[in-house]
Amino acid sequence: MGIAGQSALITGGGSGIGLGTAKRFAADGCHVTICGRTEDKLTAASAEIAAVATQGASVTVIVADVTVEEQVIAAVSKATEATGKLDILFACAGGSMHMGPIPDADIEGVRATVDLNVIGSAICVKQAALAMKAGGGGSIVLMSSGAGHFPHRYLWAYGISKAAIDELSRYAADELAVDGIRVNSVQPGIIDDELMSFITAGGALLDDYLEQTPISRVGTVEDVAEAVRFLAGPESSWITGEQLAVDGGHHLRRGADYGKLFG
Repeated sequence: MGIAGQSALITGGGSGIGLGTAKRFAADGCHVTICGRTEDKLTAASAEIAAVATQGASVTVIVADVTVEEQVIAAVSKATEATGKLDILFACAGGSMHMGPIPDADIEGVRATVDLNVIGSAICVKQAALAMKAGGGGSIVLMSSGAGHFPHRYLWAYGISKAAIDELSRYAADELAVDGIRVNSVQPGIIDDELMSFITAGGALLDDYLEQTPISRVGTVEDVAEAVRFLAGPESSWITGEQLAVDGGHHLRRGADYGKLFG
């Protein structure tokens, strides 16, 4: 049991949950390739990963934009160099370029959010599946969000894109199982990382999150990394098509009200 000696590609691996998961994988002896759009960030991240890697693990970086298929092809190819195959994909890259009421929507921001989260994830699943099929199978974990499972007021563009990722994971899980490929997604709640720092610094929105979370604390990068590690590894070999909430029970109540950011 374990992922020592396996090869993994983590998109968005230069910071936050992607970086935390890369460190978790490397600590288990995995050959980790991280990609992102900023080379300096990736280089700094690789040093952090190498510092916790166990003997036999390796760390590789490649600049890649997940919305550009040719760059994803290059990233998958780079990730296979250590062992000749790809065992794990964690498609973590994502973000939100729109927030606010539907009638006031900046459609270009909505389009960019969907392109990054949905199309980027679809490209990664496609290319990882091709590599994994050739190598005899593997595990794909997609980055969703609680916002894709239940409404968070004014975060609708991000939410619908994350809902699409969950549905992508179900479709892919059904189709790719015959090739020995499992596909699952994680749905984090409020996490103390760079992406959410404007919320976790404090204020009415953070208070709202905590009020609606039974285990009333902010989540950590490590909380999500452990869940991804479970879904990526052989410990979950009979699990596919699952959406795992890592949110302290937030999904049991209502979504956060992002209107609190607007006064």
